[in-house]
Amino acid sequence: MLIGAHVSPAGGPAKAVERGTERGARAIQIFNQSPRMWKPTVYSDEQVAAFHEAMADSDVDALMIHAVYLLNAASEDPEIRSKTLTSLIASLRAGDALGAVGVVLHPGSAKTGEVPPAIKRAGEVIREALAESDSCALHLENTAGAGGTLGRSFHELAALIDAAGGDDRLGMCLDSCHLYASGFDIRTEEGLTSVLDDCASIVGLERLHSLHFNDSQGGLGSNRDRHADVGQGELGEEGCAVFLSEPRFDGLPVILETPGPDKKGPTKEELELCWTLRERGVKARG
Repeated sequence: MLIGAHVSPAGGPAKAVERGTERGARAIQIFNQSPRMWKPTVYSDEQVAAFHEAMADSDVDALMIHAVYLLNAASEDPEIRSKTLTSLIASLRAGDALGAVGVVLHPGSAKTGEVPPAIKRAGEVIREALAESDSCALHLENTAGAGGTLGRSFHELAALIDAAGGDDRLGMCLDSCHLYASGFDIRTEEGLTSVLDDCASIVGLERLHSLHFNDSQGGLGSNRDRHADVGQGELGEEGCAVFLSEPRFDGLPVILETPGPDKKGPTKEELELCWTLRERGVKARG
């Protein structure tokens, strides 16, 4: 398991490796553009070379890129659709250049409209973006289920993959907070096993390529996308230990997107706690 953290790429992607190393991260995740602006970032050849050199000299084994939250691949607004497509293509191309494991995407929202047409629209945008990039994978993230967000269930994730053409580059990023908030009780070994069995039968675990690991401020089925620090939310330390010790997650990048004690994101101490909880969970499984 490659436990790591979302970090800032300020100063270039090589600086993100440095920040990940400071936290003891085995994997890092970055935004490839400002999360508050539509303008995509195109990394220079020098920045790309510096990133690869930094990775080679570090213990960081995987990079994830998170598409910014402005995107809505299901939008009916032509301008939003166009901006979303441009940004998503830029993220995938950045992933190509940097050798990212994948780009994580919130598939979008139907807003107040019907879900099936929204899934079809999102699939078309995703298909176009993949066609304009080379080899970087795209990981669709499950959502907490608020409003008209797409991807709140395995059936919706499967429908999105189908609508996008079922490309081999399409995968899933499962977020522990979002699962719990959407009504999936993953706090026990039995509960998590049942959830993953459903995922396997509906989508296929061969599509599971990455994880976001966050405790949840909201209760089971609350549909509240509110991350809590590890062990400090509704999952608690025992629930976190169950998630981190799941054998079917072995080898995957696991990215913390927690607030942190100073609201500056995951800390080295929190990542160390994750390894401790993983060991506890493994022992409990026997």
